[in-house]
Amino acid sequence: MLQNIPVVTRNLLIINFLVFAADFVLQMYGIHISYFGGLHFFGSPGFHLYQFVTYQFMHGSFTHIFFNMFALWMFGCVIERMWGPKRYLIYYLVCGIGAGVCQELVQFLMGSYSLTIGASGAVYGILLAFGMMFPEERMFVFPLPMPIKAKWFVVGYACIELFSAINSAGDGVAHMAHLGGMLFGFLLIRYWQRHPYQDFDLSDVRQFMDRFGERAWQRRKPKPGPQPRQETDMEYNARKQQRQAEIDKILDKIRVSGYDSLTKDEKQRLFDASRDN
Repeated sequence: MLQNIPVVTRNLLIINFLVFAADFVLQMYGIHISYFGGLHFFGSPGFHLYQFVTYQFMHGSFTHIFFNMFALWMFGCVIERMWGPKRYLIYYLVCGIGAGVCQELVQFLMGSYSLTIGASGAVYGILLAFGMMFPEERMFVFPLPMPIKAKWFVVGYACIELFSAINSAGDGVAHMAHLGGMLFGFLLIRYWQRHPYQDFDLSDVRQFMDRFGERAWQRRKPKPGPQPRQETDMEYNARKQQRQAEIDKILDKIRVSGYDSLTKDEKQRLFDASRDN
């Protein structure tokens, strides 16, 4: 299963769970690594700049890390395949660091200081990226009885966080960090849209598309019973070449003009492939 997860998302999942396990074990010996790795208020003696990165890998409970990592796996796999590992990792870290900066600013303004931990800021940034890349994709969200579009799902989450930040002060949740991750993600995506990436590597996306095509063909094999005419090797190779040419054309279009230049149908084909892997 892990082999099917893109490299950056896979390593982020592994590192987060390893750090959580280490913290759990070391606490039995009176050592709290979350104290050293968590983000302290910048005016406190325990503050260090490196904590803007390390706090993203600290979690306070199993439910905390489970839901963060579940969302990272669900949405991060899709975004990493669209952008490639380099851009995706930059985006993830910028969202996480930006979330920490926003949380520090809010603590300074409110005069209320606490230790900040968790990958939620970066994960909320990934959620925003999904909503911006696939705004029309329909999602089933419990407990809603019908699917909603991804763009409304993201807007709804942002509104809930903003409402919670205003009305749930002191609940122990860094709501402004969540919003900060989304804000920095939005600004970075807008910057990339105005300055299209021309040199990022598309090889991982091409390899994924090849694997997806092979698996999709396996799933479409006829079931026992009346058998349709078998496809010849020549027909199969011709169809495979045609499918690869279409994928290459879409990827080349991304490289030259950016993701936003794709049509709705082209975006949907790429998303369907990522979702079904």
